[in-house]
Amino acid sequence: MQYRHEWKHEINRSELIAIRQRLRAVAQTDPHAVDGKYSIRSLYFDNPKDKALREKIDGVNMREKFRIRFYNGDTSVIHLEKKSRVNGLGTKFSAPLTKEEAGRIAEGDIDWMRESAHSLIQELYSKMRYQQLRPQTIVDYTREPYIYPPGNVRVTFDYDIRTGLRSTDFLNPSCTTIPAGDAPVILEVKWDAFLPDIIRACLQTPNCRAGAFSKYAQCRIYG
Repeated sequence: MQYRHEWKHEINRSELIAIRQRLRAVAQTDPHAVDGKYSIRSLYFDNPKDKALREKIDGVNMREKFRIRFYNGDTSVIHLEKKSRVNGLGTKFSAPLTKEEAGRIAEGDIDWMRESAHSLIQELYSKMRYQQLRPQTIVDYTREPYIYPPGNVRVTFDYDIRTGLRSTDFLNPSCTTIPAGDAPVILEVKWDAFLPDIIRACLQTPNCRAGAFSKYAQCRIYG
């Protein structure tokens, strides 16, 4: 298990343009991106007491959250993910899902998960049974990713965040989503052992604010 350093900052559109221009001079665009970006749709899980939401808002030192995610509207590749955070460091576990499996989970048909070959699917099954985790809301947004091999650095801009309110029909391309209020652009930086100075320099901006903005929490404002 490898934990990575993570920074998260709230920036505005003009700061996005300035940082983007500097990054493009030294970093590579993600080869999986389409025209330099991709759309992400996630279905987040929580329990009836909003455990994941409250732990995020309260800044609990050890926390985790589950989500199902696919990219660019392509439901042929779907993953269940668990993000864990300990002492400011983060890691992610992932398991593949078929479109049928993802749909069954969203609908609460979970008994089959107990026999899955993937331990993460079994873990979600256990927590859906005993912690009452359930799908809560859809979160859509656009991601603009950059990579810098030294330090295994990944820099992303997330924007145009939208919420599905209380809908969990995330496999439906016609599912209605709405803008998640006045959400800022989110600059995220992840790296392994060190963050190169050249990347630090690219990210400098006077009004950049370090924070713990959560796209899930922003979308839960609406339900």
